Amino acid sequence: MGKTRRTVRTGEPLAGTGRAGTVRAAFGRAAPGRGRAAAALCGAALALLAALPAQAHTPGPRAPHWDLEETGTTGVRFRGLAAVDRDTAWAAGTQGTVVRTSDGGASWRDVSPPGAADLQFRDVEAFDARRAVVLAIGEGEASRVYRTEDGGTTWTESFRNTDARAFYDCMTFFDRRHGLAVSDPVDGRFRVLSTADGGRSWKVLPDDGMPAALAGEAGFAASGQCLVASGAKDVWLATGGAAHARVLHSSDRGLTWTAADSTIPAGDPARGVFALAFRDRAHGLAVGGDYRADQPSPRSAAGTSDAGRTWRPAAVPVAAYRSGVAWLPHSRSAALAVGPTGTDLTTDAGRTWRTVDTGSYDTVDCTRDGGCWAAGEQSRVARLER
Repeated sequence: MGKTRRTVRTGEPLAGTGRAGTVRAAFGRAAPGRGRAAAALCGAALALLAALPAQAHTPGPRAPHWDLEETGTTGVRFRGLAAVDRDTAWAAGTQGTVVRTSDGGASWRDVSPPGAADLQFRDVEAFDARRAVVLAIGEGEASRVYRTEDGGTTWTESFRNTDARAFYDCMTFFDRRHGLAVSDPVDGRFRVLSTADGGRSWKVLPDDGMPAALAGEAGFAASGQCLVASGAKDVWLATGGAAHARVLHSSDRGLTWTAADSTIPAGDPARGVFALAFRDRAHGLAVGGDYRADQPSPRSAAGTSDAGRTWRPAAVPVAAYRSGVAWLPHSRSAALAVGPTGTDLTTDAGRTWRTVDTGSYDTVDCTRDGGCWAAGEQSRVARLER
């Protein structure tokens, strides 16, 4: 299907940012050879982003902006996003909706699994334009995993949760074969699913290597970024809802874990770490806060340089609650964070952040060839353009 392209300049207010429902209803409980060209693209994008405040109200084709795509859907909130490259991206959301573009957003296909209209897809992991895995959240059998190998023409349900106590939040892949999905605590520990065949089959990992969960601790199914991997074996899990917001780390694909307190405030079911991003196994960013629109979110960004063993608060944190974060490709210092009230940029590895756009997005993802995509409420998917 075709689309009409909407250009959204920095500083332009977008759709409403209201949130309703309980914490569980909203978030769950509680290429080689292209490196130089990609680096050049990233450098150009970073230079433009750095100039955002001066250009925020200046018209012109080279002003940086989120280019809002017309996906052909209405009333969908896309919290799952998988950017493959500048041309190919998948988004997944409410009403069992999955959409895909392979031409940079010029056209989109609704490739939703049949019979899934009552499901909430909160995470999608895509390997290319044809192969992807989506996660539906919810109690009991509402938590499911689907896989496609033909661009969404057909889907196979590869996992359905049968434990009423489990509630799956997020999913991540180390490579095209190995991946994990995580549930809120069952019997006092987070439950982890594992796949070694690209999501065709899943098994629950033993929990004897998982630290005990804190009272009220859970993950947030807000952006598909509460569970993230870097490299062949390292994976991190973000939590909230308890007295402390923690980040758990495994260096053996989820068999054993260690836990560290973050500096992001918790102490309430709506507060904690909502999203993580690691540019390598040592350097990571965390964002979050309090998702309720009428509550402040101070100190809602942090960074680590030791694989998550310790976290430092941002000297100038993100402006408000943020649910998604992504490193700009081929950069050691630049990243974007998104939330219902805007997009923030850091150019110093998370030490300071500044708001560069006021549009509402829930999740963000960047690709090796310099492309960045964002998605959120009101069926909104956007690509960063210059």
